[in-house]
Amino acid sequence: MQHNIIDEAKSLRRYLHQHPELSCFEENTSRHLIERLKSDCSPDELIVFKHYGIAAIFRGKEPGKNVLIRGDFDALPIQEINDFEHKSRNEGVSHKCGHDGHASILYGLARQLSLERPERGDAILLFQPAEENGAGAKGIINDPLFESIKPDYAVALHNLPGYDLHTVVWRSGTFTAAANSIVIKLNGKTSHAAEPELGINPALAMAEITQLILKENQPDLNADDFRIATPIYTTMGDQAYGVSAGYGELHFTLRAWENQVIWEHEKKCERIARQVAGAHKLEIQIEWTQSFFANFNHERVITAIKGAAVAGGLKTEQRATPFKWGEDFGIFTERFPGAMFGIGSGKDCPALHNPDYDFPDELIQTGMIIFREIISQLQD
Repeated sequence: MQHNIIDEAKSLRRYLHQHPELSCFEENTSRHLIERLKSDCSPDELIVFKHYGIAAIFRGKEPGKNVLIRGDFDALPIQEINDFEHKSRNEGVSHKCGHDGHASILYGLARQLSLERPERGDAILLFQPAEENGAGAKGIINDPLFESIKPDYAVALHNLPGYDLHTVVWRSGTFTAAANSIVIKLNGKTSHAAEPELGINPALAMAEITQLILKENQPDLNADDFRIATPIYTTMGDQAYGVSAGYGELHFTLRAWENQVIWEHEKKCERIARQVAGAHKLEIQIEWTQSFFANFNHERVITAIKGAAVAGGLKTEQRATPFKWGEDFGIFTERFPGAMFGIGSGKDCPALHNPDYDFPDELIQTGMIIFREIISQLQD
């Protein structure tokens, strides 16, 4: 039976890989997962959230701690260059972060739990959309239906290229960085390029803002106040050589290990932009997008993760510094004791978000084993 479950989870993974959908547009993916959960897994309760999220709940035989396990299922706007049988059928969209694998691990776990409920407490398997743009976790947390779910702990994993296959990568404290993106819009006054003094061109202000924001960087990975701003995009005027531009935009992504540090950094960057814009008589608009909380790993949950790895005969590796990428599971670890860990995808595995990446099917069983054991460990 176990062998059949693994094969079916692998088959699901390849189906999801063939039919990827972007963040906030996962209607067909969600529908397919709901159908599979209903027909194959018989959860005690199935909650369908407003924006495609799903929670499959399996009640324990006795009262105990409720453990939420999160797996995401959105894809990326990347053209796949692989040429295997299960390659993406959707032009310009593909699973290049392994979310097809994360969802398939949860499906396999749901199959297991349908045959043998937890000894104690509820297992809450959360299939989450829209991780890549930060909207998914936020939408589920704010959905009124989530109020009926009362997790005592929350756990998630991410596949990690560059680490030995099946290695469990853990870290106390911050696991992934807080991240937020700022959009600075500067409105001046367009004029003839021969008479720039009659207009207000934002070019100098844009250069000053960029220099001042980058001066605020603290790039030391071992510093508690680590923070970096990365220029992402800039635009100004048009390719009209007789016109002095009157409008410009600057986009930066900010990252820090701690939520408090990034919040302070955000305020400083806003203050810099407003002061420079004012000095140059420019109107300014500031917007924030794709915000991610830092993932803070609770020691109780980390202990369970390490214990589960040992019980499963898996190699473990402690990560020295957090990962610099953002992950929206941080909104769960901000509200509940929780943790995120990694599972190695292989030393030679293509990097995440590369056009040739493909989630290793071998990790499905590994993820199922460790999640099942974590649920048990958190009851002790």
